[in-house]
Amino acid sequence: MTPTSLRTAWTALAGLSAVFLVEMLDNSILTVALPTIGRDLHATAVELQWVTGAYAVVLGGLMLAFGALADRIGRRRVMLAGLVLLGVASSATALVSTAEQLIAVRALMGVAAAMTTPGSLALAFRLFASDELRVRATTLISTVGLVGLAVGPTVGGLVLVVAPWQVLLLVNVPIAGLALIGVRLGIAADDPADLHRDPADLPGALLGTATIVFALIAPTLFVDGSPGAWAVTGAALMTAVLFIIRERATPNPMLDLKLVALPLVSSGLAYKAAAGLATAGLGYLVTLQLQLDWGWSPALAAVGMLPQVVVLIAGGALVGPFVRWAGLERAAWLSASAVVSGLAVYGLLGRLGYVWIASALVLVAAGMRVVGVVAGINVLRGLPENRTTIGAALTDTATQVTSGAGLAVTGTVLAALFTGSLTTSQWSHEQTAEFEQAATVAGLTLTLVAAAFVAWGITRSRRAAGPVIEATHTVVTR
Repeated sequence: MTPTSLRTAWTALAGLSAVFLVEMLDNSILTVALPTIGRDLHATAVELQWVTGAYAVVLGGLMLAFGALADRIGRRRVMLAGLVLLGVASSATALVSTAEQLIAVRALMGVAAAMTTPGSLALAFRLFASDELRVRATTLISTVGLVGLAVGPTVGGLVLVVAPWQVLLLVNVPIAGLALIGVRLGIAADDPADLHRDPADLPGALLGTATIVFALIAPTLFVDGSPGAWAVTGAALMTAVLFIIRERATPNPMLDLKLVALPLVSSGLAYKAAAGLATAGLGYLVTLQLQLDWGWSPALAAVGMLPQVVVLIAGGALVGPFVRWAGLERAAWLSASAVVSGLAVYGLLGRLGYVWIASALVLVAAGMRVVGVVAGINVLRGLPENRTTIGAALTDTATQVTSGAGLAVTGTVLAALFTGSLTTSQWSHEQTAEFEQAATVAGLTLTLVAAAFVAWGITRSRRAAGPVIEATHTVVTR
């Protein structure tokens, strides 16, 4: 029976909220422990980078493949299997004694996250029949995750005072257990009629995974100034072309490109891409400016980011009323435009004082709070019912890849315009001027690219609803 309120679906929502909490809490709570992990495991800087990087790359690379699998064999089934794997992998942290072992555990956790993350949106969407309840449910789930993201570093720091760093990953075990119980009891098994039985496209899955993995590794190489950055970027472009050729040619593609071209789908993905590009670039630039340019301590810099944290958490109460006033499509482009406006404020005025940085953070956070919910829902609304999980995976992948692109653009501009080492304790007047110029160039470059995504999304969303329904029917019945 379809729930008619959030209260009647509280068991399922508790489980799905716990899934998203793990994803948001994981890296944020671990980051504060990296110095301790490095000392304990005698890890190099590169190994520490891969402690977090392995999780992100595996998660981003496998989401599409597991999304396609879930639409074939069952979203709930894949979700439950992923939660079991997450609990097992997190438990293995207690046995880790080397950096290589920890990286392997983090990669396994990335596999588990790829199995569960898209399913949290897809199952929440399918749980309710009305768009209003879908918005409210997704807002609730995302708020729980954002609270985890916000408190993660503080909780992690307090835990390290009284316990070993392994506890920070072992905490995933009870959360995964809660999620397992909630999903198992609150969500019915998939109806076979809602799944599709197209043959699996293994070559497409491999090419798609390789494309995303290369695209996620490249930004790190650009930021580090590695000479292999362009080679990896070239590999990403080559595999992307091969993936498109494969998906257009095979009768049963992993990702039907006709679906991506549907107006609601392409517009929602464009808004998510703009938001991912803007937030990653802004976060990186503001962190460098506060600590390296202005000399703020890490604790003071964390306080400086509070406007963003407050809006992300408290703004959840305003998402529903705003969407009811504006409608889903209008809310999507308005919120995406707010993200772009915040980035433009930083690029133009951020060097003039903290008040402009705070204004940029508030605008971006307010836009993100809405677009993170409505763009994903619009993508799923535009898809056939038996393709919702891969649709959710598409939205997450778009955010992951464009976030990486935002870091790559920022890192490349800084490398080109800033002389010397960014981490030098005392910058010269020339270096300060170079950083301000680089921050302006990078901020405005990202603004233009993000604005182009939003403009494309607006153009696509204004397509008539008739062709959407017709195209969807064609895909389902072909």
